[in-house]
Amino acid sequence: MAAATSSSCTASAFTRNLPTSNCLTPQFQKTTFQGLSLQDAKRVAFTSLVAEISLTTVQSVPKRGLQITARTAGAAKNIEVEVDKPLGLTLGQKQGGGVVITAVENGGNAARAGLKAGDQVLYTSSFFGDELWPADKLGFTKTAIQAKPDSVYFVVSRGAEVDVKKLPKRPAPPAFGRKLTDAQKARATHICLDCGYIYTLQKPFDEQADEYACPQCRAPKKRFAKYDVKTGKAIGAGIGLPIGVIIGLLVGVGGVGALLVYGLQ
Repeated sequence: MAAATSSSCTASAFTRNLPTSNCLTPQFQKTTFQGLSLQDAKRVAFTSLVAEISLTTVQSVPKRGLQITARTAGAAKNIEVEVDKPLGLTLGQKQGGGVVITAVENGGNAARAGLKAGDQVLYTSSFFGDELWPADKLGFTKTAIQAKPDSVYFVVSRGAEVDVKKLPKRPAPPAFGRKLTDAQKARATHICLDCGYIYTLQKPFDEQADEYACPQCRAPKKRFAKYDVKTGKAIGAGIGLPIGVIIGLLVGVGGVGALLVYGLQ
């Protein structure tokens, strides 16, 4: 009986000395998650929530960005046209540099070519038409346009702001094989035998001074021949060969003669 009492007291004392925290360890706290402890359940729920938020963010952000990019790309475009004189448009200085079309006459050549008010002018024809110059300053651009006698080549931007100060000069589009407008065909009377430039000015070619030169290659007036609009060729072009061909023939003949002389010696 004494032994039993002693054993019971020892067990009670041992039980009282045990820390209370060990009796309530997290691994024995069951939750509605099948067999998971409360800590594990919280960890799983937090991880799932973070993954869902991350997935939603990754899927939504790129879509918005792509839509904005597509709208911007679709709205902006460059237009290149050749406009006969009279142009039928008004130019103005753009704030911060550059030239903009401020007005377009209804039914005018610029309107028929597709130009609109608000278009920013990026390039226009140079003085001689062999290059395209950036339209940075209004005064200089107007001077270059006035120097072109028949038509002006325009490159405009619609829907986007362009810093023309950073644009380099560009070569003019090739004149060979270029199609003439109906107005140009009606005035086409002569063609340059050296470069193929077609004279379409309102002033008759015969009334031009003897010092007149081709605006494209600077060939003299005598290098022009009458032009046949139907065939697209010079009338009597076989009479005068292009100067480049003549020089080539002379060089070739001279080379053959030199070979014969040195060969005989």
